[in-house]
Amino acid sequence: MARTLGETRIQDRTARSRLAHRDKPYWRMLSEGAHVGYFRGRVKGSWSARYHCPIRAEYVRAIIGEADDHREADGITILNYKQAVEKALRWIEMQSRGGGPATESSPDMTIAEAVTAYIAVRDARRSSRAGREVKSDASSNLTKFVLEDRRLPAMKLSVLSEADLRAWQLRIKRRKPSSIQRVVNDFKAALNAAFVEHRKVLPADLPTVIKFGLKVDAPEVLTAAARDNQILTDDEVRAVVTAAMAIDEDFGRLVVLLAATGARFSQIARMTVGDVQAGQGRLMVPQSFKGRKRVLAHIRTPVGADTLAVLAPAVEGRPLSAPLLEHWRHRQVGPMQWERVDRGPWASSSAMLRPFQRAVEEAGLPLSTIPYALRHSSIVRGLRAGLPIRLVAALHDTSVAMIERHYSRYITEGLDELVARAVVPIVAKAA
Repeated sequence: MARTLGETRIQDRTARSRLAHRDKPYWRMLSEGAHVGYFRGRVKGSWSARYHCPIRAEYVRAIIGEADDHREADGITILNYKQAVEKALRWIEMQSRGGGPATESSPDMTIAEAVTAYIAVRDARRSSRAGREVKSDASSNLTKFVLEDRRLPAMKLSVLSEADLRAWQLRIKRRKPSSIQRVVNDFKAALNAAFVEHRKVLPADLPTVIKFGLKVDAPEVLTAAARDNQILTDDEVRAVVTAAMAIDEDFGRLVVLLAATGARFSQIARMTVGDVQAGQGRLMVPQSFKGRKRVLAHIRTPVGADTLAVLAPAVEGRPLSAPLLEHWRHRQVGPMQWERVDRGPWASSSAMLRPFQRAVEEAGLPLSTIPYALRHSSIVRGLRAGLPIRLVAALHDTSVAMIERHYSRYITEGLDELVARAVVPIVAKAA
């Protein structure tokens, strides 16, 4: 017998404000196997939708917008209950059709609609990997820099021009996002996905408009070199690792892997117990989702016996398919009071920022040092050791072009010793 869903009143702000904070949304049934949900966060609430997929025999979930708890609804990114229900029903209808369009394609489709649909797909994919509802990086990037833009959201895709997109790039440049290229890439992916979905009614040259309108090639837009203050010496890396291990073993293992492999956080977080091959002295690091990869593979990365020794407690007696790294997850129970909830895999890099800042401070390094410095340092270490650029690029899941663009200075430094060996006396000794 199916379990009856205990429903909570989420239709108005007053009722929602009295709800307790918890790690999952409050759901209300729209129809059999279809629900709209409200999640009450510490700062603001959000609306979700879920649909029980008969093929997968499980629920598919997506975050569909922010709740109008503190700001008036605009029907695009901030929704009241009625708008959330309407949007949830459209999303559920799309899922019931296999992910296809819920309605006929319209030439009046706006940028806000295209971006919101893309965010829902990315959030659902991220939540599926994490095993709980998690917002993707695309959600925060596109909401802040596109959906909250003063001009773009209401603009129709059918009239979008290169000038509109270039003007948008200049506007976000003044707001100084941490990575303009990443924001642009997410926006480009959202627009291209909308064109593929609705190409029958959209202008045929829209992909060209997107390509050149969002081309990031100006020196003032793209930073072309790794910052010197993020290149750590071997002793500095060891100091950060030692401080991280002293703070917490779970966090320490994460920092050890970041330092030993030079991989991105997203790659390390997806590693399983079976990816540790102690007998061969190496780790199988999953490739990132960046670039145009048809099949994701693993990168064979040699590591030292010290790294394998640190990982041994996380491997012993655990299934090969289990996540390699786990940590305690907490919830806030009062002002500056947190309690442990359960153990689970690392889902977001933001969870390591505070302990990393503490480790940096205890290691005596500049407070501006960021976790990505471990990746920069690993790449530079390989170049200074004289490894071929193609090998360094392959080990770090990037391209030769990116290595040459961002680390050209260190390439020449690493070759100085080799060049010096080729120097021979050319002036004969005096008789």
